[in-house]
Amino acid sequence: MSGASMALQCNSFLSCSHGTSKTRTSISLPFPSLPSNNLPFRFVPKNVKSLRNFSFLRSAISALVSETSGISSETSGASPVSLTYLEGNSWLWDVGGMKILVDPILVGNLDFGIPWLYDAAKKVLKNFQLSDLPEIDCLLITQSLDDHCHVRTLKPLSQKFPGLRVISTPNAEPILSPLFDSVSYLEPGQTFELEKKDNSKVTITATAGPVLGPPWQRPENGYLVKCQESQLTLYYEPHCVYNKTFLEKERADIVITPVIKQLLPSFTLVSGQEDAVKLAKLLQAKFVVPMKNGDLDSKGLLSRIIFSEGTVESFKVILSRELPGVQVLEPEPGVPLQIPSAP
Repeated sequence: MSGASMALQCNSFLSCSHGTSKTRTSISLPFPSLPSNNLPFRFVPKNVKSLRNFSFLRSAISALVSETSGISSETSGASPVSLTYLEGNSWLWDVGGMKILVDPILVGNLDFGIPWLYDAAKKVLKNFQLSDLPEIDCLLITQSLDDHCHVRTLKPLSQKFPGLRVISTPNAEPILSPLFDSVSYLEPGQTFELEKKDNSKVTITATAGPVLGPPWQRPENGYLVKCQESQLTLYYEPHCVYNKTFLEKERADIVITPVIKQLLPSFTLVSGQEDAVKLAKLLQAKFVVPMKNGDLDSKGLLSRIIFSEGTVESFKVILSRELPGVQVLEPEPGVPLQIPSAP
């Protein structure tokens, strides 16, 4: 794992149960049956963007991780934070030279094991494979369900990087423990420190995310990731669901969040819009990086009743009214997004 060493520091910001469930979490949908297509609400659009030449995308990824590339944060004058969006909930981050793979779905589609109900494929990075990944320093898992903890990806990933350091929600322990040997399960408020041979350090602090089940269940995770060298901090939680009390004492220069809501009848799957603006205000963000984790080619019964609310442009309007000094940096799948020096 490129000589990275770690030290675990547990800070009791929240009082949480430390027991670990040995079964997968399931969600009971808030309706008894699937309605027909004649529904009084909007559906997720099915438009597919034209695919670019994949060799260009591969070159972009290679540039991110090349030790001699001007894009790498390890080279002179480059940004200390580079974010490559891999569609869905998946990211490849370079934070102070530390390469962090987040919630990867790189093998097959996302179907939760029930493709007749839901089956989603990426629109742009259709041919991206595990073999296209650079050497990874850390795997970061936010949630225990398949759209974040994708078993078909994680099994071959564990074989490709057998000593990989993994940081995860404890809810994913039944999935991760059989695959990886070096896993740290962080409760909200606990911090893990990554350190490279050159003594550069990145600290990762878990925050409270959504509860995917009964209200007494442990929440899933968001994360605050701080580069010690640049003192830049990024915040990531893929549902735009957060504990305001927990975050009100925290600060993040960069907020990565969905801004387009994804809804089922009477149930919010992913929040965004005004909630994303409130999040940026709470963390006193300088940059917001919007993610379109619902922008997939989907089919199946469930895809017919998922609908979206808002756009990136409508989010920008709300943000400019509430926080005119915050910049929106839109990622392009497969292309490293360089975070500029804080204004």
